Amino acid sequence: MITSIQGGIAQDERGGIRFVNDFDMTPIKRFYIIKNVDTTLIRGWRGHRIEQRWFYALSGSFSVDIVKIDDWENASPNLEVKNFVLNATDLQVLYISAGYATAIRALEEGSELLVHSDYPVSHASEDNYTYPVDYFVNMKG
Repeated sequence: MITSIQGGIAQDERGGIRFVNDFDMTPIKRFYIIKNVDTTLIRGWRGHRIEQRWFYALSGSFSVDIVKIDDWENASPNLEVKNFVLNATDLQVLYISAGYATAIRALEEGSELLVHSDYPVSHASEDNYTYPVDYFVNMKG
């Protein structure tokens, strides 16, 4: 399942507060921030059979390609790839349930992407599936 959780901003004379109040962080175990070296690098494909992830653009924007894996050991390269653009000005969290792989590319120099995960880093080696960046032929981003 892939869903978007919309946030907002509160502005007054002191400045602004960005928020995503409907984002329930109960299952979160850790977070990390991705900052690609440039806008040509594609970080992916990386999939998780049981880990869920939530993505939020802190600055700039990112193209996130997402594919539902059919067979973890021998995924079909022709699977449907969905593309989402996360922009810091859109104030939304993109939720990706377990069972998907992602490929991520910054669309602007200096972009930063906050990623939340529901498993600790000690579990990462047990649920980490990678595919070459050109593996899925229907890639969008």
